[in-house]
Amino acid sequence: MTLIEFISQPWHWSVSGVMIALVMYLLIYFGQKFGISSSFEAMCSLSGAGKKIKYFDFDWKKQDWQLVFIVGSVIGGAIGSTLLASPEPVHVSAATVADLQSIGVTMPQETSDAGAGFIPLELFNFESLLTPTGFILMIGGGFLIGFGTRWAGGCTSGHAISGLANLQLPSLVAVIGFFIGGLLMTHLLLPLILSL
Repeated sequence: MTLIEFISQPWHWSVSGVMIALVMYLLIYFGQKFGISSSFEAMCSLSGAGKKIKYFDFDWKKQDWQLVFIVGSVIGGAIGSTLLASPEPVHVSAATVADLQSIGVTMPQETSDAGAGFIPLELFNFESLLTPTGFILMIGGGFLIGFGTRWAGGCTSGHAISGLANLQLPSLVAVIGFFIGGLLMTHLLLPLILSL
């Protein structure tokens, strides 16, 4: 077995947990915070948004490591989805497939393409963007994610990983809110939106 074949095998979830804990330890040690939304703030500051919007007017060089993190995430995702892709097809829970079918969403057949295997492509594609359902899900959902991230003072990764690791009560409240919002969307709003 080659190294690439070995690395391409599905890894146990605990490997990610250990890596996240290691990164959090290093960030706490160096007095830094973690979050994708703060990385995007640094990107906006770098691109000159601070000249027009005061919120982005800060020294992005103090957060340059976050830009490296974003670039590394993109490169890592590309490597993981091409060179290290698992040959096993994506398995979605039968209960999830049945629940989605009950509200009119068809999941793709089992495929080795993780991008196509985890999301219903009939909803998330450029053609459906021009439908009321697609517009609400993609444009409305994107707006609400951005608004919620700004209002909560951080994103899910920032609060759930960094904030909870620092024992911050506002992060605990935010994470509880994320879960409540996810449950409301799944069980109440999504069936309504799909019926449009």
